[in-house]
Amino acid sequence: MLMNIVAPYNTGRRFAGLLPEGEDLIASVIRMCIQHSVRMGVFSIIGAVRSATFGIFDQRQKVYVTRTVEGSFDILTCTGNVSPKDGKPFVHAKIILGDEKGNLTGGHLFSETLVFYAEFDLLEMIMEPYERTYDERTGLFLWPYA
Repeated sequence: MLMNIVAPYNTGRRFAGLLPEGEDLIASVIRMCIQHSVRMGVFSIIGAVRSATFGIFDQRQKVYVTRTVEGSFDILTCTGNVSPKDGKPFVHAKIILGDEKGNLTGGHLFSETLVFYAEFDLLEMIMEPYERTYDERTGLFLWPYA
């Protein structure tokens, strides 16, 4: 059973701006974290994408089932966190997209998700970084306090 442990942290720097057009959303967030030495943080993103890859975790098979959509999609919400995995920044994010007909789709965010226009807000978490490690029971890479 996963334990519900609360981990207090202080807030650090806060960054806001635009992600580069035509680039992968996840890669852009990782590059920004490396550039500004952000080891842990939480973020939100709004805007639009030209294509997106997302998925849902199949709990029985312990794998993500992914799909890619092409076209014009608004990012209605994209939230996530950044923490180390194998010593490098790792983005864990969820996304909800809307199309021109008002249909919604989304899930766990993957690369390639190409930015058309995206505004981000990133809040640095000041704490001992949690290195994500593989959890045999769930099949996921989790924070160690879980």
